Amino acid sequence: MAAPRGGPFSASLPELYERHLVEPLFRPFAAALLDRAGLASGDRLLDVACGTGIVARLAREALGGRVRIVGVDASPGMLGVARTVAPAIEWREGDAARLPLRDDERFELVACHQGLQFFADRASAIREMRRAVAPGGRLAIGTWRPIEETPLMSDLQRVAERHLGPIADQRHSLGDAGALESLLADGGLRAIQIETVTRTVRLRSGADVFARLNATAVVGMSAAARTMRDEQRAQIVGAVAADSIQALQPYLAGGDLVFEIGSNMAIARA
Repeated sequence: MAAPRGGPFSASLPELYERHLVEPLFRPFAAALLDRAGLASGDRLLDVACGTGIVARLAREALGGRVRIVGVDASPGMLGVARTVAPAIEWREGDAARLPLRDDERFELVACHQGLQFFADRASAIREMRRAVAPGGRLAIGTWRPIEETPLMSDLQRVAERHLGPIADQRHSLGDAGALESLLADGGLRAIQIETVTRTVRLRSGADVFARLNATAVVGMSAAARTMRDEQRAQIVGAVAADSIQALQPYLAGGDLVFEIGSNMAIARA
């Protein structure tokens, strides 16, 4: 869905995601996940639910042509941005529960950074990712910690719920490290190691852009929005975004939005 025309929201949502969120929010955690996964020269990397491709791009920055990289995502819009930003990487459209791989295609590292919590069938996705891991290879998973551990996100959820009623924020729906470990173990993974990584995020685009992007996300995840027409949904997004700006004031420092957020980092072997 395209954002309204004019001003900072004239680009598509994947473009806004790449422009405003990837570098300050996603890149530090993607780098931490790759560090723990131990990607090495000669490895093959599969980046599942790659979005605009930050994990794949970091791997290429580190190892260049010494690693073969494939990125998979279900969103044509996200992949369109990925192909523009990093045309040398192989990008494929596909479902995590039915990965678009050849029967004999295997990877030393399969990564899924902030994607697993969105899958309709997580167990099938884990089994499919395990299938893609080469003998002796690793699976690396990143999922945001529970929303209660991030005051900024909790504050914004309360704002949105005044307009929409209760919301289950999928972004934080796999924050329980125990639940993540059980999911991996049930999928046949072993030697599972999970740690919490916390970073301070500084968004230089400030409150307005983040309020709008977050409002778009939470409205899209709400049960109430499923029965709305596009015009009504756009009005609710605008109202939630406007109210969110006030809630973000305590997190502003010199015009930047500054907050801490944590992620589970899981490394397992097939």
